[in-house]
Amino acid sequence: MYLSFVGAAPDATFTLARQHYATEQAIDAAVPHWTSLRSNLYADFVPYLTGKDGVIRGPAGSGKVGWATRDDIADVAVAVIMAGDEHDHQIYTTTGARALTLDETAAVLSEVIGRAITYHDETIDEAWESRRQFGAPDWEVEGWVTSYAAIANGEMNVVTDTVQRILGRPAAELDAFLRANPDLWQNLVTAT
Repeated sequence: MYLSFVGAAPDATFTLARQHYATEQAIDAAVPHWTSLRSNLYADFVPYLTGKDGVIRGPAGSGKVGWATRDDIADVAVAVIMAGDEHDHQIYTTTGARALTLDETAAVLSEVIGRAITYHDETIDEAWESRRQFGAPDWEVEGWVTSYAAIANGEMNVVTDTVQRILGRPAAELDAFLRANPDLWQNLVTAT
């Protein structure tokens, strides 16, 4: 089994989605039995996208994301592994229950934590500049910036029934996930 990314393709906007596609192709050529589990962006990233000032910044426009929880991804992975060859040569995409814009994502986070969180749509140049301060190598900054650009291009506006089909239960909603995991966002409540 390989843990991949939604929209893995040679021409994906998100640089890491292109790398995941290349890895899937290498696995298919070298391994007789495989399953690829592609996931959308992790729901637990949402608080970490938010600055201390309560603003999510990035060039995502009005694109949407089907935020996936790691618990749903892990549960699907376990079910696939336990089923043996039943899922051989299959690609499954794990997502949350619905896709949200970053404005909608900020509104959900605001409601959960009780603090106003907003989204600021950066240009690509602004995104590069704002992320250079972290001292990360260019390939990593490019990954961060292109993840937002992929959202803007609609490449993460994906909601599937994978969790329902494989686990027999609905995928997690972002608000319920955040409410159940206050340790992820507690620092935003006290930040000024």
